[in-house]
Amino acid sequence: MTATAKTFLGIQATLQARMIFLVCLLVLSLTLVSGAIYTAIIGEVVEDQIGKRALQVSRTVAQIPLVKRKIVDPRPDGVLQELAERIRKEVGAEFIVIGNRKGIRFSHPVPERIGQAMVGGDNAPALERGESYVSRAVGTLGPSVRGKVPIFDDAGQVIGVVSVGYLQEGVRDLVHAQQLKVGLLVGILMVIGIFGAVQISGRFKRAIFDLEPEQIARLFSERTSIIESIREGIVAIDRNARVTVANRHALEILGRSAEEGVVGLPIREVLPGAKLSHILSGGEKRQDQELEVAGTTMIINTVPMLEKGEITGAVASFRRKDELDILAKQLSQVKEYSEMLRAQTHEYSNKLHTIAGLIQIDHNKEALELIGRETAGYQGLIAFLAKAVPFPVLAAFILGKYNHAQELRIAFEIDPDSQLTDVPAEMSREKLVTILGNLVDNAFDAALQGKGKARVKLSMTDLGNDLVFEVEDSGRGIPAEHSEQIFEKGFTTKLNDRGQGLYLVNKALHELGGQITLSESELGGALFSVFIPKRRREQ
Repeated sequence: MTATAKTFLGIQATLQARMIFLVCLLVLSLTLVSGAIYTAIIGEVVEDQIGKRALQVSRTVAQIPLVKRKIVDPRPDGVLQELAERIRKEVGAEFIVIGNRKGIRFSHPVPERIGQAMVGGDNAPALERGESYVSRAVGTLGPSVRGKVPIFDDAGQVIGVVSVGYLQEGVRDLVHAQQLKVGLLVGILMVIGIFGAVQISGRFKRAIFDLEPEQIARLFSERTSIIESIREGIVAIDRNARVTVANRHALEILGRSAEEGVVGLPIREVLPGAKLSHILSGGEKRQDQELEVAGTTMIINTVPMLEKGEITGAVASFRRKDELDILAKQLSQVKEYSEMLRAQTHEYSNKLHTIAGLIQIDHNKEALELIGRETAGYQGLIAFLAKAVPFPVLAAFILGKYNHAQELRIAFEIDPDSQLTDVPAEMSREKLVTILGNLVDNAFDAALQGKGKARVKLSMTDLGNDLVFEVEDSGRGIPAEHSEQIFEKGFTTKLNDRGQGLYLVNKALHELGGQITLSESELGGALFSVFIPKRRREQ
C-alpha cells in the first residue's frame, strides 16, 4: 500500500476510505482513458462520414447533364453557379465548386471568385487521372474536407471537376457535439462508479466486522497463540467438512507431523467416527463423548460455528482419555488423603474425650498410661521419618498411610533400616507418591482379603545408584498367569476398580527410567520391588 493510499487529504485513512479512494481512482482512470479513445474514434468516424458525404454529392453533381454541357463553355454564364448554390444549401455543404479542364471555377460560394483558378493543389488526380477521392486541403475559405470527382463527357474524357467541401471548423463542431454526449456519459459512469465504490467498501467493512487490516492481523496472531497454548487438540472444519484449523496438540494426538499437516483434508480421514459432518446439518452440541481413533480412546467435545444463524462449520476439542483418567486418579488420591485426615481427626477426638473422662473421674493414672501408649509408637514413627525421610511430601505421605492402616486395622510396618535421604532434587516427588501410593493401596486391599491378620510392610533404601522400594502384603498373592497383565491399562482382579493403579505405577516408572518386579512375599502375599535410578541412564 502506497503512502498516497494510506493517507487521504493528510488524514490517516481507514480501510473503507482507502477502498473508496482506490476504486474511484480506478474508475476515473478507466473512464477517462476509454472516453478519450471513444472520442478520438468518434472524431475519425465523423470526418470519414463527412468525406464520404462530400464525395457522394460530388458524384451526383458530376452526373448532371447540364453540368456536362455548360462546363465546356469558354466562360461561366452563371447557370452552374445557380445550380451549385441551390444544391449546396440543400446538402449543407460549405462550398460546391465546379471547375473546367483547366481548373477555372464556374461556381463558388463567393461570386467574385468565379472565373478564377481553383486553389488547394489537390485537383491533379481528378483532372489528370480521372480519380474520385477525398482530400484535406486549405482553400480560399480555409482548411476543409473535400470530395473530388472528375466530370466526363460522353466519350469518357475528363472535361472538368466537381469539389464539394466542408470546413474543418464545422467538422470539429460536429465532433465536439458528439464528444459532449460522450463526456456526459463518462460523467454519469463516474458517479455510478463512485456510488458503487462506497457500497462495495461498506459491504466489505461489514463483512469483516468493521475491523482494520492491522486489527485483523493482530486478532489472527492472538487466535493462533491462544489455540496453540491450549493443551487439548483443536480441529475446525468448514461447511464442506474439510479441516481449516488444527493446533500442534491435535497433530501430536493424531500422530501426524507438522510438515504433514491435516488442513484441507476431509474430517472423516482425520477424525473418523467423530461425525462432525452431522453437526453441519443438525447443529447439536456434543459433550464428553468417547471416541477411538487409531487405537487411542479420546474424550471429544463438538460445537457448531454459527454466522447470522447459519451453520458455517464446526469445532472439535479432544484429549486422550488416559490423561483424564490420570487426573481423576490423582484427584481420588487427594480425596483419600482428606478422608484419612478426617478419620484421624475423628479417632483422636474420641481418644481425647476418653482421656478427659478419665481425668474427670480421677483416674489420672489410667489417663497417663493411655496417653503414653498412644504417643509412644506415633512419636517414634515421626522421629524415625524425620531422620530417615527428610522430604516433607514423602514423610507426610507415609505418615498418612500409617494412620489409614490403623483405621483399617492393618499392621503397617516400616522397615527400621529404611533410609531415603539421597533423592535427586530434579526427581518428581509427585511421581514417587503416585508409585508408592498405588502400591501401598493395593497392598492394603490384598491384606484385607487374605486370611489371618492383615499385614503390610514397606522398605526403602537409597544405597547405591538406585532408589529401591519394596511393598509386600499378607494377602493371597497374584496368580502367575496374571503377572504380565496386571500392569496393563484397565486390567483388574477386584470389583469396583477401573484397573488404573498399577498402570499408573508403570507409566510413572517409565518416565523416571525405573522398573518394577513381582515376586512372592514372606508374608504370604505379593512382593513388589521398585528400582529407580538416581541419574537417568543414557538411552
